[in-house]
Amino acid sequence: ARNRLVAQCMLVLASIIHLGKSSLPKKPISDDDVDWLSLCIRVINDRSPLLVQIFTRACRSSLQDMIGSISREELTETEKTLVRTDVDALINFSHLVNMNDNKAVDELELSLLQATEGTKKRESDVTTTALSKVYQLTGFSDPVYAEAYINVNQYDIVLDVLVVNQTPDTLQNLTLELATLGDLKLVDKPSPITLAGNDFCNTKAQVKVASTETGIIFGNIVYDITGVSGDRSCVVLNDIHIDIMDYIVPGHCSDQEFRKMWAEFEWENKVAIQTNVTDMTAYLSHLLKCTNMACLTPTQALSGDCGFLAANLYAKSVFGEDALANVSVEQDAISGCLSGHIRIRAKSQGMALSLGDKITMSQKKEQGA
Repeated sequence: ARNRLVAQCMLVLASIIHLGKSSLPKKPISDDDVDWLSLCIRVINDRSPLLVQIFTRACRSSLQDMIGSISREELTETEKTLVRTDVDALINFSHLVNMNDNKAVDELELSLLQATEGTKKRESDVTTTALSKVYQLTGFSDPVYAEAYINVNQYDIVLDVLVVNQTPDTLQNLTLELATLGDLKLVDKPSPITLAGNDFCNTKAQVKVASTETGIIFGNIVYDITGVSGDRSCVVLNDIHIDIMDYIVPGHCSDQEFRKMWAEFEWENKVAIQTNVTDMTAYLSHLLKCTNMACLTPTQALSGDCGFLAANLYAKSVFGEDALANVSVEQDAISGCLSGHIRIRAKSQGMALSLGDKITMSQKKEQGA
């Protein structure tokens, strides 16, 4: 009777595999499902005590640990969002409190207010952030010096260009000619200006962004010199590469949604891991920081030291585009070097290529440092 039951189970499993590989179902069976069913057939055929223990006890214990870790994470997130306040507690309105007046609130209330509301940024922080978005367009030895400040406002990019006449001559019909490459569209073209000798002025141009595909803004400055006849003078500008990280934000989705999107997205970009970092967790943190992606793999699954790390990442753009990534890192037992690949999948080719270029650039900067 036992052999008859085993034979029937093996027949059912084998029939499922043959049906999945045939042309009858609308969606063919995946390779992972075939491997799992084949393993089940092998376990039923061998009936080894070790395999029986793994399937009946070890797998059940692993499933319970996974469900328990997920429940603890959900409970932790819920506790973080809960704010407990006594019924008769005083209410402090942060907008009415002068942060510089120490007499307004006591030290405890002030520290709690700073922890919950945050402190105001100093002017030096704003200046540093603004300077990081300044791009030099021409050289210091060119007759016309130009630099641009990039102001990103969701779908619009405003270029505030500073133009300096480094010659004693008056420049007439000075025009900033810009062009775009990628999903960028020039909305406002700067009008011609007249610039006196050793004088400067500011001009603005507006660019519309349509997707997260890597965009490039290039162009030149043309002008006429007063009293000089002939062709117009031209100064070629350096290219401005738009950073796609301004449009990508971390996102969260379930495992089922991740697998569904992974199967549907047709564009894939595979990036090899080349880094000087020897800690796999530190490399994953660096990857999350440079790509603005969120890690969907639970922290408990990433803990431990087994020489291998696999994680799923997810991000979403302001244009509604989804980006998926699977990180597979292996550490050499002797040298400690990391190797592996990062597979990026997206619905559009530009999204996948842009994220891949961002990861490659971050790895080159890290190796150069």
